[in-house]
Amino acid sequence: MVTSTSVITRAQIEDFLYEEAALLDEWRLREWLELMTDDVIYEVPSTDVPDGDSRNTLFIVADNAERLRLRVEQLLGKSAWAENPKSRTRRMISNVRIRESDGDTLKITANFVVYRMRSGHIDTYIGRYEHTLVQDHGALKIRYRRAILDLEALQPHGKVSIIL
Repeated sequence: MVTSTSVITRAQIEDFLYEEAALLDEWRLREWLELMTDDVIYEVPSTDVPDGDSRNTLFIVADNAERLRLRVEQLLGKSAWAENPKSRTRRMISNVRIRESDGDTLKITANFVVYRMRSGHIDTYIGRYEHTLVQDHGALKIRYRRAILDLEALQPHGKVSIIL
């Protein structure tokens, strides 16, 4: 991870995103939460309005830090029937780009593919991430995460029951 407030390279950001993907694929969701700032926003806009604003557009997910913690606890508990037993996932991250750098804050984009395997079916989620990363005590943290799906519709189930 990053150890100072020096210039952060794309390779360091890629390493961070790969580690984050591994935590999600391994269902180490509490550890994944530690990568978030206290004021994190996590959004997944609807497939028909990918550039919408969560304040006035229906989103698939529009979580602040508290709701995100509750989502993780629900996914790790027994009450999330859509993820009991847990899906197996595999994430591919590519085309990582630094869009803006301002002191300790970075705006980045990356493409993703998430394969979700459950009950003999494979669902594929394709899209791009928009992240705002900040340096916090020598480590990168996520302040903002938006997973924009390229799908025209959520097929075949019409839902997202994992963290993208």
